[in-house]
Amino acid sequence: MKLGLLINSQYVAGESMPDKIQESVEQVRAARDAGFDLICAAQHYLAAPFQMSATLPLLGRLAAEAGDMEVAATVVLVPLHNPVEMAESIATMDAICGGRFILGVGLGYREEEYAAFGVEPGQRVGRMREALEVMKLLWTEDEVEFHGRYYHVPKVKVATRPVQRPHPLIWVAANGNVPIRRAARWGYPWLINPHATVSMVAGQLEMYREALSEAGQPVPSIPMMREAYVAKDRETAYIESQPYLEGKYAAYASWGQDKALPGEESFSIPYQDLARDRFLLGTADDMVSEVKRYEAELGVDYMIFRMQWPGMPHQQLLRQIEIMGQDVIPRVKTGGWKAY
Repeated sequence: MKLGLLINSQYVAGESMPDKIQESVEQVRAARDAGFDLICAAQHYLAAPFQMSATLPLLGRLAAEAGDMEVAATVVLVPLHNPVEMAESIATMDAICGGRFILGVGLGYREEEYAAFGVEPGQRVGRMREALEVMKLLWTEDEVEFHGRYYHVPKVKVATRPVQRPHPLIWVAANGNVPIRRAARWGYPWLINPHATVSMVAGQLEMYREALSEAGQPVPSIPMMREAYVAKDRETAYIESQPYLEGKYAAYASWGQDKALPGEESFSIPYQDLARDRFLLGTADDMVSEVKRYEAELGVDYMIFRMQWPGMPHQQLLRQIEIMGQDVIPRVKTGGWKAY
């Protein structure tokens, strides 16, 4: 089991972006020293009501503080980008990280982003598949020529390559059942989103593994993201997280993120109901027990926590990282735990 920290790259409008980035630098140092295995950051454009740092430049800065941790983009909205530019940017990131970069990819779900980039939403799956094909060719072949529906590469010699062979690990983020099955058919690890309840994830994982088997694909890594807050007791975890995590999910609701999930999911419900079986809020004992449960019952081997949201003070996250380093990470790594 590897443990990761998703760095908050969304800030309240009016906050100083240089100051917030410097806070992220300090958080990465703290996570490194606490024993985390991975840091990552997300991508969105036109992220009102928040401002947001661009993912790859931010990760390039944070990688300088990451030590031996892996660095992941979770996720890049691949259909909005040219695959040649992406292939060389990711190769550069992998070089910066010493061969420890992970590329998380996703389709996205916000119409504003597609409209702003001049891409038809109905083309996004085809663009994703072609882009991944082009990127992998550019990473692995000496000479490439590609002519698809959306992208064309003339016959060229290729010299810019990632450190990792054949290429960095690719995770595919998906919310709904159709894209989860698609990730399985394509043979990619499914990056489990933090928005679904654990019971929903369990059913979707069963479906994902069935689709892998049907496609003759091996079972890959299973990375899972969760919203989390660790404190001295569960009540404190709920009280201290609510002003920020509740606001974050109100923004998700306005973006339509809940409608990307199967069924009739809604984020516009009371916080206690929203958190139930979805957020990991509690003590260090709760964290250890739940992480081990996800590992044993779901087969998760990467557990990525988002423990800060727009508006939440820097010091609150640093306190959580300290608790994780002292009371959670050593017990998860050594197996010294019990269910509480």
